[in-house]
Amino acid sequence: MSSTSSNNEYIQPTSYVGFDTITTQIEHRLLKRGFQFNILVAGYSGLGKSTLINSLFSSNLIESKGRKEPILIDELITKTSEISISNHQLIENNVRLNVNVIDTPGFGDQINNEKCFEPIVKYIKDQYSSHLRKELTANRERYIQDTRVHAVLYFIQPNNVGLKKLDIIAIKKLSEISNVIPIIAKSDSLTLDERENFRRILQNEFKIHEFNLYPFDSNDYLPEERELNQSIRSIIPFAIIGSNIQISNENGDIFKGRRTKWGTINIEDINQSEFVYLRDFLTRTHLQDLIDSTSFIHYESFRSKQLTSLKESVGNKDNNGNQQNSIGNGQSVRNSQIPQQLQQQHHNHYQQQSSSIQYSSENYNQQQQQFKHQSLPLNNQQSTNFQGIPQGIPQSSSQGLNQYNISNK
Repeated sequence: MSSTSSNNEYIQPTSYVGFDTITTQIEHRLLKRGFQFNILVAGYSGLGKSTLINSLFSSNLIESKGRKEPILIDELITKTSEISISNHQLIENNVRLNVNVIDTPGFGDQINNEKCFEPIVKYIKDQYSSHLRKELTANRERYIQDTRVHAVLYFIQPNNVGLKKLDIIAIKKLSEISNVIPIIAKSDSLTLDERENFRRILQNEFKIHEFNLYPFDSNDYLPEERELNQSIRSIIPFAIIGSNIQISNENGDIFKGRRTKWGTINIEDINQSEFVYLRDFLTRTHLQDLIDSTSFIHYESFRSKQLTSLKESVGNKDNNGNQQNSIGNGQSVRNSQIPQQLQQQHHNHYQQQSSSIQYSSENYNQQQQQFKHQSLPLNNQQSTNFQGIPQGIPQSSSQGLNQYNISNK
């Protein structure tokens, strides 16, 4: 009789087996494939979004689109929020990171900004829809390219007053479908006391409006992870200063910062800027969790709603009262539209079945006559002959990133 151990007990092998190398095997496979990280920046123009992205990855990933020459008033009136995507491959210690930076020039620059956040929301949902369509394809790719937005950096103006109406609506909408991380941009325009006061004002507004900001509070985390997330939530929004200029001090130390007539700012000095906290948060402690949260929380919620809606629509009767049948990938057809070859298959199968039974000539003819007028149901095997697109998924997203302005570098 074999004995079983309880769930809380572990069996230690008496000799080395070798399954502990599975982590090394997984690491080798992942290093070969590389990693994908998609980050979106949103906020008013001139808040240093491009500069911060370049500072985070220590690379020139996107060009600044703020502080341009004055434009004509007609162009300002007709200008709308845009989606600009740049693709990059970074490598560090043999780890390859594919980074998609999604910029949103024109956000908040219109005379009427009530709906300027809608292109951003549409883009995020389009990526979910595109990913779902690829998953439901009969001959889908082995590794589906992930274009879903993993993190949204939302830049807040350092006005020491609070959120604007546009900020409230935009953060509310974005936090429902993505991992939103708010940032106090250009925090060097505030004194240290003003910065802490502004942070308290914003944190209070986050609670009032019930924003679902990242990182989330979940029992799935380990105790040390929950403790880390709690400490991070206590300093959100991050007060950031960005710069790509290399500066050397009297001791010969080189750092990124800004030099003013009042002194020199080191963006990596935690007493001056929380840039280091943000960088470590995005890349060193929560990079994989951002990807997992996007997949298992936001995308899963979108996927569940789409498939539930699709399930409810399938099986309804059409205008002629004919019952519709569900096909593997969500398309539906009438029984009267069944191809002739399927009818012939059923007919041959029926003849083989009837040959083993002694029917009278009269009963056999009656069975044959009934068969000719019978509607044949689709079984699972035959339904694979049909291909279609789920009706509950927007058609506009089938091309994924190709419908947007994409630049490769």
